[in-house]
Amino acid sequence: MAAPNIVNVTTIYGRTAVQAITTSATAIISNSAGSGQVLKVDTLLVANVNGSANATVNADVFRSSTAYRFAYQITVPAGATLDILNKYIYLEEGDSIRLTASSNSYLEAVASYEQIS
Repeated sequence: MAAPNIVNVTTIYGRTAVQAITTSATAIISNSAGSGQVLKVDTLLVANVNGSANATVNADVFRSSTAYRFAYQITVPAGATLDILNKYIYLEEGDSIRLTASSNSYLEAVASYEQIS
């Protein structure tokens, strides 16, 4: 099934996803193939919970086994929070947003999105 025409939607659910970011690329939000939905990602915040060391973050849209980065080696200072998105993006069926950190246990993420069908 194709993603819905967002002019004629029947439901919109607000969702929040959270993740402790590791050195392995891991999806924080996924829109499964054949879901019949489109996901509108509104916010992606990354916090460095380490009090003394900086860390970097990568973020990508993963589509058809290919990673398309929209944030690459962005430094998140110790004790700070970074807003990765300044505009919303849509995830089509089969798409995911993945995050990778330079160090384990340094970065945590919170994402808000709308599940539209």
